[in-house]
Amino acid sequence: TEKKVYTVLKSPHVNKRAKEQFQMCSHKRLIDIYSSSAKTVDSLMKLELPSGVDVEIKV
Repeated sequence: TEKKVYTVLKSPHVNKRAKEQFQMCSHKRLIDIYSSSAKTVDSLMKLELPSGVDVEIKV
């Protein structure tokens, strides 16, 4: 899990101690497939996934 934390000031002029934090988390899963066939690669490419989920295939 990779976390990116962004800190911004709440007030535009004074109160430098009043800050708000936002974070973005990204999760990764890695699957190793040994002795894959062309049918396996095609089925992974055609797989329907929800938005925000991406598949990267390295040969």
